[in-house]
Amino acid sequence: MAVRIKFDDKEKERLLRMTVYERECYKMGYKLVAGVDEVGRGPLAGPVVAAAVILEEGVLIPGVNDSKKLSEEKREYLCDEIKAKALCCSIGMVDEKAIDEVNILNATYLAMKKALEGLTYKPEYILLDAVTLKDIDIPQKGIIKGDSLSLSIAAASIIAKVYRDRLMTGYDEIYPNFSFGKHKGYGTSEHIECIKKYGLLPIHRRSFTRKFQG
Repeated sequence: MAVRIKFDDKEKERLLRMTVYERECYKMGYKLVAGVDEVGRGPLAGPVVAAAVILEEGVLIPGVNDSKKLSEEKREYLCDEIKAKALCCSIGMVDEKAIDEVNILNATYLAMKKALEGLTYKPEYILLDAVTLKDIDIPQKGIIKGDSLSLSIAAASIIAKVYRDRLMTGYDEIYPNFSFGKHKGYGTSEHIECIKKYGLLPIHRRSFTRKFQG
């Protein structure tokens, strides 16, 4: 993929600012610091996906930022870069049926826990985007706008976003009338019209979509 990202002094400075929370952890003696983020809380269809990423101290990956601030092309490129340079990373996913059963907030927490449990190395400290997790015996910190302020959380946001987008795009072959590759399951006007016209699919979240059925 022909993506070029500068690693000049300005970019290095930006990345160093994004390691403030990680460096605080290192100073406290924690070496295995995991960043955790999720994607897919709002869509009408498909799973909520979380990712956990542990970067070694001193590792900077040019271009890494909140996944929402990046183009699809850059996210795809950076996903591969993160996987190559991270100490380890993992995905946790909770499907639409479980979302309907436990609600989206609890499903999000569950996806994050699954991502953490899937890491090759057990983290010594966890940095999360905005939330904290209950029943976790590891020190943690929730950071408001963490996907813009923490390099490891931003890396997790990219891994989660790319994974979920690829998954939703794959549904185009199964459900060609719904154009999941375009809206990724979010409640666009086109998606809502498809629900009204064709009805709900097995991957739709019933707790999110009943009101759109005509």
